[in-house]
Amino acid sequence: MDQATIDRLAVAPVAPGKLLIEGHWLEGAGETPVLSPIDGRQLTTIAAADAADVARACASARAAFEDGRWSRMAPAARKAVMHRLADLIERNAAELAVLGVRDNGTEISMALKAEPGSTAATFRYYAEAIDKIYGEIAPTPSIVLALIHREPVGVVGAIVPWNFPLMIGAWKIAPALATGNSVVLKPAETASLSLLRLAALALEAGVPPGVFNVVTGPGRVTGEALALSPDVDVLVFTGSGATGRRLLQYSAQSNLKRCYLELGGKSPNVVFADAPDLSTAAKAAATAIFRNAGQVCVAGSRLLVEASVHDRFVDELATATRKMAVGNPLKLETQVGAVNSLTQLEGNLGFVTDATREGGEIVTGGERVLQETGGYYMDPTIVTGVRPEHRLYREEVFGPVLAVTPFTDEAEALRLANSSDFGLAAGVWTANLSRAHRMIRGIRSGVVHVNTYGGADVTVPLAGTKQSGNGADKSLHALEKYTDLKTAWIQL
Repeated sequence: MDQATIDRLAVAPVAPGKLLIEGHWLEGAGETPVLSPIDGRQLTTIAAADAADVARACASARAAFEDGRWSRMAPAARKAVMHRLADLIERNAAELAVLGVRDNGTEISMALKAEPGSTAATFRYYAEAIDKIYGEIAPTPSIVLALIHREPVGVVGAIVPWNFPLMIGAWKIAPALATGNSVVLKPAETASLSLLRLAALALEAGVPPGVFNVVTGPGRVTGEALALSPDVDVLVFTGSGATGRRLLQYSAQSNLKRCYLELGGKSPNVVFADAPDLSTAAKAAATAIFRNAGQVCVAGSRLLVEASVHDRFVDELATATRKMAVGNPLKLETQVGAVNSLTQLEGNLGFVTDATREGGEIVTGGERVLQETGGYYMDPTIVTGVRPEHRLYREEVFGPVLAVTPFTDEAEALRLANSSDFGLAAGVWTANLSRAHRMIRGIRSGVVHVNTYGGADVTVPLAGTKQSGNGADKSLHALEKYTDLKTAWIQL
């Protein structure tokens, strides 16, 4: 996509967002303004659903599931619909990408691949899986035939975050639909627009009314009502640990719905002195934390560097960081876009203030920039001298702030890597194959990158450990969340 196309789409009017219930676009109980992080101006409004609106959406999803309009549709027919949806996503990729950037601030160069590109690929992946997942025959005595069926769970409630709404939304929506479930989606109130457009494309592709519903609004109202609904059988969520805890409580208070949570991360990126190329590792370390303004759940936000190369590595890292272009995320040359909201930006700056108070040293960044634009931008920030007891070491910032800590040997590196309540992702840089495998086995996280950081596609699972959650997004393993096992025990 060229800059002229982006610029044209960037000024297109955005219609107010409505609720999608039973295939109809409806007003909600209220509405919420949508402020673009690019310039702080109001872009449009979205409907704010109350508990009654959510109940209607869940009842619609339940009715659609029970009457079989999708759940009992032939797998090949569901597959065809999902491929049509992927086609429409690709056909409207430019519009979807720009709309999402105007809403959440991700740099367009990243959004094109990570949002519509990844979303279309995810729907295709699970479309192809539909008619390739078989039941089982158990090894029973000859007088018994035991069949193990996989059946859809029913209604899936999906609550997705604002950093990559299309991509993460697809990780949940696509496998849920592929296995025959109905879905009620609750996007983040600061990133709903691209998912509302996706829902419209789903209707166009032939997803029956009521099978895919969307309710927008604040988490404390809309999300809570969805989590408490007795019509929801499984709840899937990506977001903060605090919200995840509340969702578990709501499950206990309602119908004991299963909850699968992909929560925060404070991922260690471990650089040994024998890394194949320290300059490459330094550039990758900068990208691992600063792309999308640090608003990535798997971001390498704790950099652990072997003491013998610490100073040299930090110098190269700082040089690479200062070269990263911060600015309007709708410009192709921008490498660090906007922080999603003013509240998020203020929280990021608070982490920097606390880090210096606790003894950390700012190597570069640490301030709000481009304030004259009215948008929410922060200079990529590197803080050295961060110790395990510091807040910046322990808590997820979800912003462009990197904590740097030295280590002396492999044992200390492993201890530091695991000295976190989180366990979502990690990185290891070493030319020693044996050390790489020892670190892979020793680090408690859902994914360990070796001599790279990021880039894992839909074929492999993303599964958190410790307080980073449970269950898996992506890969065929994700289908397990959206199906129930049923045994048929037949006396012959």
